[in-house]
Amino acid sequence: MIGERHVNLAVLAGLVIVPLWALWADEIFTITLTTRAVILALAAVGLNIALGIGGMVSFGHAVFFGLGGYAMGILAFHAQSYTPLQFGPLSLAGTKSMQVIWLVAMVTSALAAWVIGLLSLRTTGVYFIMITLAFGQMFFYFAISWGSYGGEDGLSIYVRNGFPGLNTLVPIQFFWLCLVALCVALVVQWRLRTSPFGLTLNAVRQTPQRVETVGLNPRKHKLVAFVISGAITGLAGALFADLNRFVSPTMFSWQLSGELIILIIIGGVGRLMGPVIGAAIFVALEHWLGGLTDFWHIWLGVILICIVLFGRGGVIGLLTGKEGPHV
Repeated sequence: MIGERHVNLAVLAGLVIVPLWALWADEIFTITLTTRAVILALAAVGLNIALGIGGMVSFGHAVFFGLGGYAMGILAFHAQSYTPLQFGPLSLAGTKSMQVIWLVAMVTSALAAWVIGLLSLRTTGVYFIMITLAFGQMFFYFAISWGSYGGEDGLSIYVRNGFPGLNTLVPIQFFWLCLVALCVALVVQWRLRTSPFGLTLNAVRQTPQRVETVGLNPRKHKLVAFVISGAITGLAGALFADLNRFVSPTMFSWQLSGELIILIIIGGVGRLMGPVIGAAIFVALEHWLGGLTDFWHIWLGVILICIVLFGRGGVIGLLTGKEGPHV
């Protein structure tokens, strides 16, 4: 068996080598696929903070992914149409800078996570799962009925937003931007997991009653983790919208929430690189098997069943011989 650190380094090396090879071989579509995997991994990293460290099985994390996407889409829509978007005295007309859009997306998603967390964390277990699912469906149907921004048809963005010093329309440059965002999120996850806050959150996941007896508030710790998780997932949603230059209500769908959970389970719940491995496997299966059959999810289901039955630590657990945390 090999150590988890070696697995992590190998995964990071793969994320760098694959797009460089694709650039050398002039396989531009492979760079786009890798970018898609990186963005989905970023969204799953956000969920992994809530699920892997905090033990919160959220079936509504697509809310934050969708809010990040729509924050980007709405700002870009008003920028390309030169229609001012007013928030009291504040006008965001002409906003095409990714930094501003990322900030808006993360703040919007964090605020939504705070409100949803305040209500959802009053419950536990299957009730928590169902209430997060209910919030996801509420936002999904709201987006469908929001005719000002495309409704069920979604909203097209004709020009990708800019970043200083980069041409974001060049696939490899946009990939590096997304990879840096993923690496920062991974560092945040690692620091959280090893910090006193993360250790307390891990204790809350295992035995909340004991944590409460020493004078700590388990719900408060979970809420903070849930807000951080939502903000990171919202950033991924904004990047995903920029990648596709399109947003639609499907970004709020419960299927997407389920896929994010599947990514984490495949890679390894609570593992640093678990979401990255899961996203890479998911995108690879979607590309290769999706070209052969519309029912490629069957094979994804087979892989998931095998991992749940025989590899509780996910792919990383199989490689290292160590199980991950039990949620």
